[in-house]
Amino acid sequence: MLEAASHQPRAVLDTGVGLDHDGVLAVLRCTDEELPEYLAIAHEVRMRWCGPEVEVEGIVSLKTGGCPEDCHFCSQSGLFTSPVRAVWLDIPSLVEAAKQTAATGATEFCIVAAVRGPDERLMAQLADGVAAIREAVDINIAASLGMLNQAQVDRLTELKIHRYNHNLETARSHFPQVVSTHSWEERWDTLRMVRDAGMEVCCGGILGLGESVEQRAEFAIQLQELDPHEVPLNFLNPRPGTPLADQPVLDPKDALRAIAAFRLALPRTLLRYAGGREIALGDLGTRDGLLGGVNAVIVGNYLTTLGRSPSEDLALLDELRMPVKALSATL
Repeated sequence: MLEAASHQPRAVLDTGVGLDHDGVLAVLRCTDEELPEYLAIAHEVRMRWCGPEVEVEGIVSLKTGGCPEDCHFCSQSGLFTSPVRAVWLDIPSLVEAAKQTAATGATEFCIVAAVRGPDERLMAQLADGVAAIREAVDINIAASLGMLNQAQVDRLTELKIHRYNHNLETARSHFPQVVSTHSWEERWDTLRMVRDAGMEVCCGGILGLGESVEQRAEFAIQLQELDPHEVPLNFLNPRPGTPLADQPVLDPKDALRAIAAFRLALPRTLLRYAGGREIALGDLGTRDGLLGGVNAVIVGNYLTTLGRSPSEDLALLDELRMPVKALSATL
């Protein structure tokens, strides 16, 4: 892990080393009047250390609903009364989703399953799906299958899974308030194995889970320690039937403060717009975030909620003169 910079945002621009805890907290606590300046610095940092390109990704759920875990934000838990029910996606539908994703210009296609961790059936279906997708379309394939053991990590490596997503979701100190059926440390262990195996690590979380501003800063620094290739930032979209159904949506300016703070903590990392941005930020806030440090987006719908039309996101990127990252010719 790189040693954290002093808590001065301009130092991040010069060195490419992220803010320390106090610096992140200062950004998260900035006034409305100070916020535009922090967003501007975060954008400068993104442009200097990541460049102007934006990575576009689509996601699809191979196995939806019926999850045995009790993540309080998730309508896919089989323990809650949310309307999502268990369903499996067949291979032709998976291939079609990959084709549609590639047609938007996306370079990443992530296969997601609502499980504690994959069983043999799921691993076999993933292998069949990956093979079918590779025959049909040229796109990087990522996966998100919950917690893994070493043998499963080795299998994903054999399948040449490009990137593995497993979110820590929130700060270690707040995690027990959100999940009781497994620990933050179990998630961390999976991420360590994935990184050691050579796959790119995708790890972020959800803001607005009832965490304090201090815990938001704690979370940013914990991600800094992990040093993932990509950090997806989700904003809670309260789901009916879940324990967080009545949690208020994050204030748009607090969401923008977080975008600036996470970019200044993670200057070289892909910072991806993920679920909930439509309700937390709206169109204007989406633009502000792209001009405040975000350099990757999920296009289309999410796992159980609707997103913006891909054409709207691509038009905005074109308007902002932010080129969509091309698929590497070496892959």
